[in-house]
Amino acid sequence: MIDAANMEVQMSKGQVLVLGSNATQIGLRGGGTATVGQYLNETAVPALALLDAGYDIVLATPNGAKPHIDAVSVSVDHFGGDETAFQRAKDFFASHPAMNDVRTLKSVVDEGLDGFAGVFVPGGHAPIVDLMVDRDAGTILRHFHAAAKPTALLCHGPVVVVSTLDDAPAFRKALEEGDDAGAADLARDWIYSGYRMTVFSASEEKIAEEQVLKGELFFDMEKALRSAGGDVSVTDKNFASNVVVDRELITGQNPASDRAMADALIEALDRAAA
Repeated sequence: MIDAANMEVQMSKGQVLVLGSNATQIGLRGGGTATVGQYLNETAVPALALLDAGYDIVLATPNGAKPHIDAVSVSVDHFGGDETAFQRAKDFFASHPAMNDVRTLKSVVDEGLDGFAGVFVPGGHAPIVDLMVDRDAGTILRHFHAAAKPTALLCHGPVVVVSTLDDAPAFRKALEEGDDAGAADLARDWIYSGYRMTVFSASEEKIAEEQVLKGELFFDMEKALRSAGGDVSVTDKNFASNVVVDRELITGQNPASDRAMADALIEALDRAAA
C-alpha cells in the first residue's frame, strides 16, 4: 500500500530554453578556417545547475542536430581540476535525454515561447558563426526581452543578442569590413541599447587566436557589442570570472564564469517565479 502522505513528489519549477550552435568551422582573416564548437563546461555546468535547482531544460539548435563540442574544452582544467565534475559533464552531454532530444529553433518558435521561464546561450566560438545572425534566435531573444524573462548568455554567447537586429547579417558584414559607422547605423533602436553587459574580452581573444585558433578573427566580441550600443565591461585580469546583470539580461565573460552565471540565472528564475 502506498503511503501518499510520505510520498515525495518532485515537480519541475519550469522549463529553460537552451540555444545551441551547429557550427563547426569559423573563417579567419586572410583566408583559412579553424575548428570550433561549444565549450563543454559552458554547456554542461549551467545546464546541470539548472537541473539540480529543479528546472527542466530544452535544447534547440538552428538545424535540430546536437551541438558540436570544441575539443579544446574537453579538459579537466575547465572544471578546476575536479575529475568527478569533469566526468559528470562528459556523461551528461553524451547521454542525458535533454542533450539528445534536440529541437529546431523554428519549431520552438512555431509552438510558442510563453511556457519557458528563461533562456540560456552557451559559449565557445561557434555562436559567432550561426546564432549571431539566426532569424529564429533573434525572434526568441526578442520574446524574452519583451516578457522581461531571465536571458543568460556566456562567453561568446552574448554576441548572439545582435541577432535581434532587423538585419543581423548586414551588421556582421559591416563589422568584418571595419565599417563602424555602418554597423552603428544598422543597430539604431536596438532593444539592448544601453544595457550593461560583458563578453569574452579582446585581450582574451588575442590569446585564443594565438594558442587555439592559429589565426585572427574578423572582429572581437567587445567591439561587436559596443558597435550595437551595449555598455560593455570586462575584467582587467584575463579569464577571471565576471558576471553582469542588467534587468533581464545576464552575461558571463568567459569559461571561468560558468558557475557564477548559472547561479545568477537560477536566482533570477526563482525570483521571477516567486
